[in-house]
Amino acid sequence: MTPLPKRRWSSRRQAKKRRSIKINFTSLGTCPKCGKPAKTHYVCPGCGHYRGEEVIKKVVKKKKRSENPS
Repeated sequence: MTPLPKRRWSSRRQAKKRRSIKINFTSLGTCPKCGKPAKTHYVCPGCGHYRGEEVIKKVVKKKKRSENPS
């Protein structure tokens, strides 16, 4: 047989354990190039720059013209 606990955990003790296991939110900074919020020490998802250098080339989508000008 597998070992079983001798006593039941109190609800306060359970809450104390669950309180220590929590989600840590990452801190967001602003990109100096485009000003959008981005994770610190990561490439900016908005413009693709990191430390002033372009790391990822972003393709700018052109707006479609309407077929029937009114």
